[in-house]
Amino acid sequence: MNARVRDGVVVHSRRSVLKTSLAGIGGLSLPALTKARAEGKTKSGNKAVILLWMTGGPSHIDTLDPKPDMPREIRGPFKTIATRLPGVRICEYLPKQAAMLDKFTLIRSVDCRFSNHEPNMVMQTANLANEPRTNPKARYYPSFGSIVAKHRGANHPSMPPYVVLNMKSRSHVAWGGYLGTQYDPFDGNGAARAFQLPAGLTMDRLRSRRTLSQQMDGLRAELDATGMMTAMDSFGQKAVDVVAGGRAQDAFDLSKEPQKVRDRYGEHDWARQALLARRLVERGSSFVTIDLSNHSASGTWDTHGDNIPPYGGIWNGLRPLLPVFDHVLTTLVTDLEERGMLDDTLVIAMGEFGRSPTLGTQGSTDGRNHWPFVMSMSLAGGGFRHGQVIGASSRDGGEIAERPVTPGDLAATIYHHMGVPLDATYLDHQGRPNYIVDQGAPLREII
Repeated sequence: MNARVRDGVVVHSRRSVLKTSLAGIGGLSLPALTKARAEGKTKSGNKAVILLWMTGGPSHIDTLDPKPDMPREIRGPFKTIATRLPGVRICEYLPKQAAMLDKFTLIRSVDCRFSNHEPNMVMQTANLANEPRTNPKARYYPSFGSIVAKHRGANHPSMPPYVVLNMKSRSHVAWGGYLGTQYDPFDGNGAARAFQLPAGLTMDRLRSRRTLSQQMDGLRAELDATGMMTAMDSFGQKAVDVVAGGRAQDAFDLSKEPQKVRDRYGEHDWARQALLARRLVERGSSFVTIDLSNHSASGTWDTHGDNIPPYGGIWNGLRPLLPVFDHVLTTLVTDLEERGMLDDTLVIAMGEFGRSPTLGTQGSTDGRNHWPFVMSMSLAGGGFRHGQVIGASSRDGGEIAERPVTPGDLAATIYHHMGVPLDATYLDHQGRPNYIVDQGAPLREII
């Protein structure tokens, strides 16, 4: 819950960085990916998903589903502005998205009743039983990205299919679960540093089998001991080759991007992660999640109240964050469109739930609490029909009023886009099949 407490995988050395990056060797889908490629099981094309994960639960009322006619304790402190879509208004601090809302679909009726956060699982797996606080098996339900990695793989054999960027805590994202650790996300944080080779170690030397064997013996033993890697067969060798250099290394090197493009995104860490996500899908990754966690310079989505540190409320916690997010989202979508990548890339911006319809919860003056009854999200790209609003919340924003959209519907839409069979299953530890889509269908309004 405390966004300022360091959690999850903490890297202290180059050795641990490389180990961390390889721990999700399925994030690389290697050796599994290279085997699948060799057997012709992965799909061609450049379909991809970029998920902007708004960790903490963004307030729908103060962003995409404003209630300007309600009393201030419900509508909040922000004004609204007109958008490119006639009659549709959103928060005044999202002017860039408002100006290009014809490129987006807003969903104002997402059913998130079973979702919680820390760990954030339901909305990243579409499994309603995925609540680790009450269900000990919850951690085994695979993420969207893991299922895409298994059933589609990367769009290029030398790239990781499922990557997580800016991961502040392991509890912020979903993992491979029943699919196996080979489908865990590739930790982009560790990878960027792992590609910085020690002095005197050239790429040619690292690629040579003899030098590689000498360099990796200790790492291999540690991974074997933890059960992450039982053998360094030829496909495992390929996995190390990818981590050590080539196409993946190039993707993570933002210095190779033209300065004008870097300037366009800007120096904020989230903007740099968005540029990195574009570079990854451009070079062949198929699912990239950016963990948009609390940022000390920008605020937080987890707006419990100004007098409840470290969260902040709507004014001091959320207000500074919205222009940053507005810039990151619209710059990414515009960049993808200008490069001819938007039809192939589905961009999703969402959190794990909405916020309570009344200000002042938990003894605060301006905070909003977790609200798993309704939330809003936005979609762009993917070759879908956009420029519309799906669903609606009640007059006070506390309930779904029409067209509920379930986590299963979101999953089905993602898999439809990625060419993953909607009737695909995976086996649990007892060998029983589980459908990847439970009670959901692709959003008929956009396909």
